[in-house]
Amino acid sequence: MRNKSMPDYRMSFTTGGLFLTESVEVARLHRDGEAWEDTAKRALDQGATTLPKAASNRRSLREITNRLRMLTEEERHFLLEFADRNDQQALLWLATCRAYRFVREFAVEVIRERYLSYQMDLPLSSFDIALDAKAEWDEGLARLSTSTRNKLRQVLFRIMREAEILSQENRIQATILSTRLQTLIQNNNTAELAYFPGISLMEGNT
Repeated sequence: MRNKSMPDYRMSFTTGGLFLTESVEVARLHRDGEAWEDTAKRALDQGATTLPKAASNRRSLREITNRLRMLTEEERHFLLEFADRNDQQALLWLATCRAYRFVREFAVEVIRERYLSYQMDLPLSSFDIALDAKAEWDEGLARLSTSTRNKLRQVLFRIMREAEILSQENRIQATILSTRLQTLIQNNNTAELAYFPGISLMEGNT
């Protein structure tokens, strides 16, 4: 039975990857107080993404803005003005975890647990095992088609590689966060440090 106090599993990350370059461009276009839907429209009009088809651009921009809206104003400012590439990748991984319950649970329940037990390889089957377990009590996940499941797995592993959570060989990598970014995350929610393998939750309390 579904726990009504928990958010639904939104599984719309079926396109692209981390969208690092595009996300920075869209974040820079965003105006304070503006609806993210309006930001996406202006980004589409100005050609902020590099995808060739307008339909693909719309899908990608919707996905980008769905993630960017998860960042606080302070985090977005850091993304644009102070973050190096490593911190930008980490912030966009954080935004993805916040946007998708399945991704953040996978980060904690699978990636972190494997890292802590020194199982650094992350087989593709780990996605299927996690999804099957949750589908036993979530009708929405149970109804996903095989093709959609395969696409979700493909995109999630691409996101993790581009965020450098995984190596190109799908091995879990320790995350290195700048002191400033780690403080930003800690000030918002220390528990979110668990999304990053190799980052001790105790570091958020020092």
